[in-house]
Amino acid sequence: MTKFGQIVIGPPGAGKTTYVDGLSQYLSALQRPISRINLDPAADEPPYQPDIDIRDLCTVTDIMEEHSLGPNGAMLFAFEYIDLNFDWLEDKINESDSNYLVFDMPGQVELTTGHISLINILEKLKKKLDCRLVVVHLTDAQSVADPSRYIAVCLLALRTMLALEQPQINVLSKIDTLPRFGDLPFNLDYYTQVQDLDYICDYLNRQRHTQRLEGLNRAICEMVEDFGLVSFETLAVEDKASMTKIVRLTDRVCGYVFQGELAEQDSALSLFTSAMGSLPGEHDMDVQERWLDAREDYDAYEEEMWKEEGELVAKEESERESMSTQNTKQSPQPPSQVTEMRPTVNTFSGAERPTIQTTNRAKS
Repeated sequence: MTKFGQIVIGPPGAGKTTYVDGLSQYLSALQRPISRINLDPAADEPPYQPDIDIRDLCTVTDIMEEHSLGPNGAMLFAFEYIDLNFDWLEDKINESDSNYLVFDMPGQVELTTGHISLINILEKLKKKLDCRLVVVHLTDAQSVADPSRYIAVCLLALRTMLALEQPQINVLSKIDTLPRFGDLPFNLDYYTQVQDLDYICDYLNRQRHTQRLEGLNRAICEMVEDFGLVSFETLAVEDKASMTKIVRLTDRVCGYVFQGELAEQDSALSLFTSAMGSLPGEHDMDVQERWLDAREDYDAYEEEMWKEEGELVAKEESERESMSTQNTKQSPQPPSQVTEMRPTVNTFSGAERPTIQTTNRAKS
């Protein structure tokens, strides 16, 4: 059976484990099975319970003690060991009931920018298990507050895309924390679209600590623009609309939306499994306005929206249970024939988006 899923990568502190935990809760609410696979042999106890844990096969601590290696060397050794013992991982995945896999990866950049073992593992997942995966590359959104760091992030994203040769979605995580880092030199959509990097080069060339690197900055920006592969999505794990957009995007990229069985389900999954459809408000959402200029207004609106939705869902479910009980009393059925009622997860249609009355954006 074909399996789908995500490879969650990114530097330390990017929010990979938090994202996997949030994604697990989100998909569980949609009654969508998921297998959480921890591929970090140096991980502390994650907030979620892994369905498959590579620490059962090897740990960085054991490798360091046995082979007298440092932490980074032990991590590379661990992935070489996983590559050689792929049968263990294959058996664990085959035992899983879910056909959607989420791999929580370690933060060592060496693994995703040139180490052959991870590439071999991804290739074996594809050939032996018929896995169709998408790489989700998380980067802490605070990187956009420092233009020189942002250039480095773009270069790292491009390097990862070229090294892994997998479909990849680059994500600015923790976007809801961005206001604490002050005003940005450019609007947020400038950073997400990664276009016209000449503007950021000119900005860097006017800064005392980066102007001496003018040639290097311009060369890197031109290379990123010439490939035309890098762009960023925004993510706040606790924001439902933000998670919804990422889930729909990853489902499209890995092909999960094309499963025939999903088309037969009469539930809100139809919203998430429309291959060519777009989310309500997906294209007209101004990320600068949503997360910086009018964030409080949007947060208040969404909180009220989800409250009303929850009340509506509870009312519909109560009516269904009442009707089911009434029908059962009128025409009793054997227990084996009683239809199981499943909760319906509704999602706001977006037909009445609010007009934001207040904004913090400076008026010219």
